[in-house]
Parts: sequence; structure tokens; C-alpha cells
Amino acid sequence: MFLKLLKSKLHRATVTDAKLDYPGSIEIDSEIMEAAGILPYESVLVADLNNGNRLETYVVPGKAGSKNIIILGAAVKLINPKDRVIIMNFGYYSPDEVKKHKPTVIMFDEKNNMVG
Repeated sequence: MFLKLLKSKLHRATVTDAKLDYPGSIEIDSEIMEAAGILPYESVLVADLNNGNRLETYVVPGKAGSKNIIILGAAVKLINPKDRVIIMNFGYYSPDEVKKHKPTVIMFDEKNNMVG
């Protein structure tokens, strides 16, 4: 049996832009993705701290060093620029892996600098 656990979390990142005319997803600075261990097109759960909305989507890599978190497609109806969000992704782990597993958690300031 495999168990679903938190793999990584981007805590309190700030949404920098929103673009409706896109097929859908969330764009994240590729340096942030690498630090968190998030792969291109990997599934994520996004929780908006400003309004409580949650959505599941996938990640597309953004320009390295841009600090951008851009909401794309229909999700712009749920999450707005300047909102603070928590972005989580999950993995499936065996009981033996669970014993050693620790998720990667990255904290952000209001300008999307990684602070922890």
C-alpha cells in the first residue's frame, strides 16, 4: 500500500500576475521549482490565503530568477494578483519511505524571496 504525503510546499508566495487567455495552469519561476523539487507539468494544489479558494492544476516553468507566480486560464476567476498562496504537491510513498520522508517547505516574503 502506498500513502499520499506532502512532497513540497511553497508557503505564502505572492501571485505576481494572472492571464485568462491561456489553456490553464500556474507558472512558477523555474529556480523556485527546482528548490522545491517540483517538476514541469507536475500536479499542485493551490490555496489562496486571501479568499480561501483552492484549486488543483499543473505547473509550467517560468523564467529563472523572475520570482513570478502567475495564475493562468480559468483559475484567474479564483485567485488574483497580489494574493498570498500556498502551493502544495504530493507524492505516493511506501510504508518504509514514509518513515524517512520529510517534505521540502519554502517560506516567502511579500516579494517572493525565499526566506526559509
